[in-house]
Amino acid sequence: MKLLDKYIANNFLIGYAIVFCVMIGLRIVIDLFLSLDEFAEHANLGTLAVVKNILSFYALQSTLYFRDFAGMITVFAAVFSLYKMVRSNELVAVMASGVSLKRVIGPIVLLALLMTGLFVIDQELIIPPLSDKLVRDQDALPGEESYDIWFLIDGNGSLISSPKFDVKTSTLHNPKILVRVKKANALTWEVISQIYAQKAVYDPNIGEWILTNGWLIEKDPRKNPQPWTSFASDITPKDIPVRRKSRHLALLSSRQLAVLASQRTKIKDRAQLYSQKHFRITEPIINIAMLMVCLPILVCRDPKSMKSAVMISFGVTTACFITTFVCKMFATEVFFDRVIPELWAWLPVVIFMPIAFIELDSMKT
Repeated sequence: MKLLDKYIANNFLIGYAIVFCVMIGLRIVIDLFLSLDEFAEHANLGTLAVVKNILSFYALQSTLYFRDFAGMITVFAAVFSLYKMVRSNELVAVMASGVSLKRVIGPIVLLALLMTGLFVIDQELIIPPLSDKLVRDQDALPGEESYDIWFLIDGNGSLISSPKFDVKTSTLHNPKILVRVKKANALTWEVISQIYAQKAVYDPNIGEWILTNGWLIEKDPRKNPQPWTSFASDITPKDIPVRRKSRHLALLSSRQLAVLASQRTKIKDRAQLYSQKHFRITEPIINIAMLMVCLPILVCRDPKSMKSAVMISFGVTTACFITTFVCKMFATEVFFDRVIPELWAWLPVVIFMPIAFIELDSMKT
């Protein structure tokens, strides 16, 4: 690595660290300011317990904040490093030595690719194992959460409901399970029996829910209810906090999304799952596209024009960010009697990637 590459890479990494701390810290401060009263509900446990709860909560949430802001952090880090070089007239000296400005932005692009790799690792390897903890509300203590469950579908098509699921004891209180089978047309389901119980506790050794005072009621009224001791399901206590609400599907890995997509039957559910799968592919590309659009604008030789270049790059980055956000909203909506999540997932790439190549080609070096 040449001295110039080391200098540019050092500037970029310093800028990345500063922007990361500022953006993640600002996000935490804003959320803490709005949610401080919820954390204070457990003030009777002592100040140390409240502070520990706050630190553990935001330590986990930081993984989500990095996922959401990874693209913006990379762009602002590039702005930081290039602004420093332009202000010191270093780019003029680089060009005078015969080095192309495209060569100057090379280390930034390479490091941006590495940071995009960290984004993918965070999304696919770090967040999914923590997903059941990431859905915790601010007013709940770790390990003492409880949730209501309504018609949670498992791999066999059964629907599970319970007014209260206790995370600490892995217990469903007063569960009701609708056992279903697919009809001959393979498009609709038919309820064949119902299972009621006082409570259900998950046994990880056998992969079943052990029922207390459980009863199986057949659809055929001629058959009497019979005692039932267990219910086999692929739904585990770790899955329930995440699967109970569709917006939490973003916390799952691509492999988990693929498994769910093969189980779901509702068009809306499948659209959301396929949307998540495609955005897992396009989001790293979009982050790189945001950077590639901005770099040719930021590499200017006159310090006086740097402010306008920063504003233009910020506007383009914001437009890309908003476009991606809008596409995520529309990915599960029906247009012209169809749901096309693939189109909305790839639309920001189709729009901004050509712009990035045009900007690079027209760049004055």
